Amino acid sequence: MADDWQNGGFGLYVHWPFCQAKCPYCDFNSHVAASIDQTRWRDAYLSEIKRISDLVPGRTLNTIFFGGGTPSLMQPEVVADIIDAARAAWPTANDMEITLEANPTSVEAGRFQGYREAGVNRVSMGVQSLNDDDLRRLGRLHSVAEARKAFDIARNTFDRVSFDLIYARQDQTPDQWVAELREALSMAIDHLSLYQLTIEAGTAFGDRYDRGLLRGLPDEDSAGDMYFLTQEICDAAGLPAYEVSNHARPGSESRHNKIYWRYGDYAGIGPGAHGRLTFNGQRHAIDTALAPGKWLETVEKTGNGDQSCTPLTGFDQAGEYMMMGLRLRDGISVNRYESLLGQPIANTEELESLGMIEHSGDQLKTTDQGRAVLNAVIRELLPDSEGA
Repeated sequence: MADDWQNGGFGLYVHWPFCQAKCPYCDFNSHVAASIDQTRWRDAYLSEIKRISDLVPGRTLNTIFFGGGTPSLMQPEVVADIIDAARAAWPTANDMEITLEANPTSVEAGRFQGYREAGVNRVSMGVQSLNDDDLRRLGRLHSVAEARKAFDIARNTFDRVSFDLIYARQDQTPDQWVAELREALSMAIDHLSLYQLTIEAGTAFGDRYDRGLLRGLPDEDSAGDMYFLTQEICDAAGLPAYEVSNHARPGSESRHNKIYWRYGDYAGIGPGAHGRLTFNGQRHAIDTALAPGKWLETVEKTGNGDQSCTPLTGFDQAGEYMMMGLRLRDGISVNRYESLLGQPIANTEELESLGMIEHSGDQLKTTDQGRAVLNAVIRELLPDSEGA
């Protein structure tokens, strides 16, 4: 079980917590700051890479992902130094994927060449909508024209480009979403992340919703229709869903995110970053302080940015593996799950009879219907407690 992580690989996640503005729907750990000392932040990231590589030395690094926040606010030189440090710290895969999230404003698009020279070979762009009115509602700082221009620049700069869209937005009908999705698919895209708008507690949208001020949200049936239309249209366009919210042409899937979904190991550095690392024969859940200033000062003063590092039982690991793995169209290995859990999988027959899962040999996967209600499926499959 100590080597279980090798079934998923090993990646590095770098969290950049800063944005130009806080979007009203966003519950990520992102902050607006008047000024940022990028040299201090670079030094903290490099210190963490060295510390973690001493903890888990010698393993092959498959991916690096710069997430946020808005990592395209990072100076290209800082990105280059982090990538160089990671390459020096671990052996790297010949085809290592290095992704950077970017917002499609004209100013940031001009940085793309610098990121490519730094080593970035994949960009994930937060487009979110191809409708200017909805972009304003979502608190985005770019227009559709700027997004298209930035996408074209990215397409001419990087081998691989993805972008995000949000659907089931205020006053959006299924027909409007279909037209927008077809427009996105016409943009020579090979990967799309398509998320249903969810109202999260603690966000500006969450506050407005609680006060009855967020009107025009599609009802559950309409949002469900949009989900199934998304699957149908993307399948027909050659970008099937390989995960609940992610669609790609074969070979263009996000390798970094598949490390999460295949339950590999990943180091998370930066405020609010999470990690799963196996050392001393045990997988650990690791998290960091949310406040950017606190994280930075902790690294500088103690040389360790971790807030907690908790050993995971086999029961914990089996649950995490199932929750992540069933998001993938390919599903999970029953043998691997049972090895982690220490007991046979249960409750599959009824879900199979309902058409929610398919269980064949060592493979257990959700159907299209099952992925639409994934949390309910997982609740049925997971035992209530160890030995249950």
